[in-house]
Amino acid sequence: MEFRYIRVEREEYIAIVTIDRPQALNALNTAVLIEIGTALKELALYDDVRVIILTGAGDKAFVAGADIGEMANLTPVRAREFALTGQAVLSTIEDLPKPVIAAITGYALGGGCELAMACDIRVASDKAKLGQPEVSLGVCPGFGGTQRLPRLVGKGMAKKLIFTGEIIDAATALQIGLVDMVVPHAELMARAKELAATIAQKAPFAVLQSKLAINRGTETDLATGLALEAECFAQTFSTEDQKEGMRAFLEKKKNVQFKGK
Repeated sequence: MEFRYIRVEREEYIAIVTIDRPQALNALNTAVLIEIGTALKELALYDDVRVIILTGAGDKAFVAGADIGEMANLTPVRAREFALTGQAVLSTIEDLPKPVIAAITGYALGGGCELAMACDIRVASDKAKLGQPEVSLGVCPGFGGTQRLPRLVGKGMAKKLIFTGEIIDAATALQIGLVDMVVPHAELMARAKELAATIAQKAPFAVLQSKLAINRGTETDLATGLALEAECFAQTFSTEDQKEGMRAFLEKKKNVQFKGK
């Protein structure tokens, strides 16, 4: 895969997708969004990719936001198209049949915060800054911020952050549930890779079914969610990994090598 604005690297079962526009603080324009979506859809096809890490190039920003240079003169029609493009790419991340970890270094603002929220797990540098400051530019969030942020931090906190445009530090983001881990800046990628490697050692189909049950189940009533969980649970019993995992447990074996079958 060859791209202009992103880099894709592979380390065993882990793929690292790096948004590489450091001169623009990795801001999201249409071309970047399309490349992210294309790369992730292609990586989803590889059985030997079990976890994806999404990050930004340089130390200053994960993604500083959507590209204001592109947005400034949009008509309402084009603005809708831009928002729908961003939403579609972020939904691709959320629905991807692989776990996606956001490794957040520096600024994750506006579209960058929205991008991180679409990922399954967010690991932040202790120097990271997060927020939805769109109202300071005369607009509202357009890539899912009004929908995903309340689901993560609660409606009241989401309104506070969006209405004020407040930018918060990593420690505050951890406290309110916007990120899941905060690590020393110099250790960010190492810790993200360590987490990815731990997940990659587990049965891939079981991880996929767990992601499916969580994502879809939490958007419905409890009874429907439980029925979905039972179906996901049942599906895992069609795999070789289930048989090998339970056989290894009963035989007291360690270091099970799951094959993803």
